[in-house]
Amino acid sequence: MKTLILIALACLLAGCAKAPTANSPATNAAEPPPIKSTDVVKATPQSLTLAAGESGDALVAIQITNGYHVNANPPTFSYLKATELQITPADGISVEFMTYPNAVTKKFSFAEKPLAVYEGETILKARLKADKSAKPGSHNLSAKLRVQACDDSVCYAPGALDVTVPVNIK
Repeated sequence: MKTLILIALACLLAGCAKAPTANSPATNAAEPPPIKSTDVVKATPQSLTLAAGESGDALVAIQITNGYHVNANPPTFSYLKATELQITPADGISVEFMTYPNAVTKKFSFAEKPLAVYEGETILKARLKADKSAKPGSHNLSAKLRVQACDDSVCYAPGALDVTVPVNIK
């Protein structure tokens, strides 16, 4: 009977034990949020001035945080997501073609062969054309920069940055 009472008392005391709180040491070892590809890439478009009927290169500088890289366009493997700038035509301004920079080829532990990547700062070029009917003034073209960032051991989920490409028609 004493044993049964001691077991019941132990169970009761265990049920009344204080649960860990958010500030207790047991839960302070929380992991940081996962890295997103868009967290380590910044895009800075430069303004382009065109005359109606003229073509020119819109430049978008991308800055990749030190210690990371993004897949080149084209990527080494088809399952990797290429860095891609998609500009939406508007206001009589169209996209003739895109030019991607030469890649750096590097070997990483997670890939069987060297990968074509961009690191640091690189420039993407979009050849834009202003129709003869394009109205003079400032125009902002919407764009998406799609990237897949990686570090030396893993690639992160692809993401997209919203970019505005400023174009002045004179």
